[in-house]
Amino acid sequence: MTEYILETKRLTKKFKDQIAVNNVSLSIKKNSVFGLLGPNGAGKSTILKMITGIMKPTFGEILFENHLWTRKDLKDIGALIESPAIYSNLTAMENLKIACTLYGLPPKRAEEVLDIIGLNQTGKKKVRNFSMGMKQRLGLGMAIINNPKLIILDEPTNGLDPIGIEELRELIKSFSSQGITVILSSHILSEVAQVADEIGIISNGVIGYSGEIKDKGNLEKLFMEIVERNRGEN
Repeated sequence: MTEYILETKRLTKKFKDQIAVNNVSLSIKKNSVFGLLGPNGAGKSTILKMITGIMKPTFGEILFENHLWTRKDLKDIGALIESPAIYSNLTAMENLKIACTLYGLPPKRAEEVLDIIGLNQTGKKKVRNFSMGMKQRLGLGMAIINNPKLIILDEPTNGLDPIGIEELRELIKSFSSQGITVILSSHILSEVAQVADEIGIISNGVIGYSGEIKDKGNLEKLFMEIVERNRGEN
């Protein structure tokens, strides 16, 4: 029997007369990477912000581990949405130790995470002197510091060079072996295709496809068909 860590049922978000997310139903399998694909403004970030409690749904339900989502579930959810919440005048270790203090975790957890994200050689180097890729990895470290069951990543490769993208990709792929499910949003099809077990394609607030990537070679064709089909609807 398939185990789902998160499900949305007819999830909808309206801003006055505009429907940003329209009756979205998704099922995210445990210990998988789920790619949420869509053009800019499609509704990806709005869905993720509802899952993380930043926004309240207008209609619909979110289920986390087979029960209705509550704010208590945030202890099991990590997120990297927009810019990482890190202190640029501190080191990577100092940032992670602050996060440990906030969660009531032992300082040893900061050392573990520093190793996981590959920043254990940065020593006393301040975050302000980090590359964009290093900052993104530290942001991921902050998101997994509390051993979450689910991590939400919104366009995590934005602004990264090819090396930074490759490093982040390998890190994301490693999470499932640690018991972490990933929901990854992006408008870059090739990046998601390389890490995702399943995808959802959203356009104009509507999910046009959800499931396995059956033919990676035709992913762009499928994506464009859904975008064109939903254009002008809502």
